[in-house]
Amino acid sequence: MSYLLEVRNLGKSFMRAGGRLFGEKEDQRFTAVEDVSFEVAPGGTFAIVGESGCGKTTLARMILRLIEPDHGVVHFAGRDLLRLEGEELRKQRRQMQMIFQDPFASLNPRMRVLEIVAEPLAIHEPRLSARERASRAREMLKRVGLDAAAAKRYPHEFSGGQRQRIGIARALILHPKLVVADEPVSALDVSVGAQVLLLLEELQKEFALTYVLISHSLPVVRQLASHIAVMRRGQMIEYGPANLMLHEPTHAYTKELLAAVPEIPPYGQV
Repeated sequence: MSYLLEVRNLGKSFMRAGGRLFGEKEDQRFTAVEDVSFEVAPGGTFAIVGESGCGKTTLARMILRLIEPDHGVVHFAGRDLLRLEGEELRKQRRQMQMIFQDPFASLNPRMRVLEIVAEPLAIHEPRLSARERASRAREMLKRVGLDAAAAKRYPHEFSGGQRQRIGIARALILHPKLVVADEPVSALDVSVGAQVLLLLEELQKEFALTYVLISHSLPVVRQLASHIAVMRRGQMIEYGPANLMLHEPTHAYTKELLAAVPEIPPYGQV
């Protein structure tokens, strides 16, 4: 099978905050991600699940080279992403976009929504006129469920769910192949989050998107995931097809996560 994304032995460590205590020597680094490997087929959703601090977000940011790994390989669309620089890296990055956990913090409060959504076009398609960029941004805002009036407003004038839709519109304006969604509904209430997940599902089919979905919630990933990986303390301890992982896990920690949710209804349903 030809994979869109292949990750091999990816690792990252960071310096600990603080220093030596009472003259004692201690290792000042901690391992955030340790030798993680997986692959994602085109059009699939690879969900990464685990508790806070397990390394999920660090892994997601390394995939996009927002954080440089200490070691490992990231192949995207057949190219070694970690070896690319300059213009070649910029070309690849337009095919890889991110939806952030906090829809307010990720949006520039001094920019109007139309400018926010059109900004990637100004960076990656500079030959487009301002009118063309604005037209495409309005079309994408409409597709994610925001009316024409939204374009002239600022992020603080919207609800959390609406701000996440703005973030989705910005991520998709370049028609990427891969979207990394980092806890896209964790800051939203359940009903609004369910609507956003449904939108992501619809957009995936419409634009032939491949997702890497980061979450701490099995009910969230169940709705979208074709494959699920479980992370703990920086390591990927188990992964496989979603149905198998949800109903026949082999690792004790995965079983603990499932036991915390005895029945896993679709997100937003009770």
